Amino acid sequence: MLDVPYGFLTEIDGDTQTIVAARGDHSLLQPGASCPLSEAYCRKTITRPELVTVQNATAEGWSDDVAYERFGLGCYVGAEITVEDDTYGTFCFAGPDSRTEPFSETERTFVELMARWTSYELEQQRATERLQRQNERLEEFASMVSHDLRSPLNVARGFLDLARDDGDPEQFDRIEHAHERIERIVSDVLYLAREGEEIGSTEPVDLADAARTSWDVVATESLDATLTVESGVGSVCGDPDRLYQLLENLFRNALEHGGNAVAVRVESTADGFAVEDDGPGIPADERDAVFERGFTTNEEGTGFGLYIVRNIAEAHGWTVSVTDGADGGARFEFAGVERGTDC
Repeated sequence: MLDVPYGFLTEIDGDTQTIVAARGDHSLLQPGASCPLSEAYCRKTITRPELVTVQNATAEGWSDDVAYERFGLGCYVGAEITVEDDTYGTFCFAGPDSRTEPFSETERTFVELMARWTSYELEQQRATERLQRQNERLEEFASMVSHDLRSPLNVARGFLDLARDDGDPEQFDRIEHAHERIERIVSDVLYLAREGEEIGSTEPVDLADAARTSWDVVATESLDATLTVESGVGSVCGDPDRLYQLLENLFRNALEHGGNAVAVRVESTADGFAVEDDGPGIPADERDAVFERGFTTNEEGTGFGLYIVRNIAEAHGWTVSVTDGADGGARFEFAGVERGTDC
């Protein structure tokens, strides 16, 4: 219809244009080929509300343009492709020679319709992939819940039978403990299922207040455990609820592995903050694995705690790493943290 030898679909990521699909033998317009967006015809396609057409590149002032020098296209027509209101790339047709006639209204309409159709297909593809990931996550959660809940339920059932036989109050305490573990598992799984990788609105959050509030939630029965918040930790830019949950999981991890007398410290760093304890620490060969979903070395753990910590950190745009603490325990460092004054 367009009587040009080249047709191509591009994806634009930041300042780079990459050819996704192509027709024709132009050596620079083949799938996988990329170039700086500043050197491509498409840089103008995504900045103009209307279709961009070039009938005669030389006559229309393109002869000194870096795009013309790079690709040597004498004629061009391109339309922007958007996916969920964001620029994905362009749908273009071009040729090495100029045209004797401008692109007709029919040709222009054809290109616009093809761009819209491509946008629709890409949106559907993205939605399908998102749904597939959600289904895979739900299946994995179902498997984890089925496996992890079975143990505390069996424990509760066994001690309930013993309690019925002798009425020993200690048996009821053990049943209560098993139920608390079940609540932990359910709470963690619901968080992962509902929250995913998104965070709510961010605001300045006083790190010291957040740490003490979170500590009070998890250290209710550990009277000998201590929390120290170094002075000057200031505030961070974050989602308060998610930051509290991050800290709660870190503190709970310290208590589970360091015991009821563990000492925990929160301090600021040059690029964020750190939480460390004086417990047994984490072996170097396990430091990457501890953030994986389901990983635990404690039969009381759910295997979700540190995975949630990393999930929340990454949702904020932070990175988290683990190393040795000053007293031999574990030290979790969060980098790339925006200060509350910069919210």
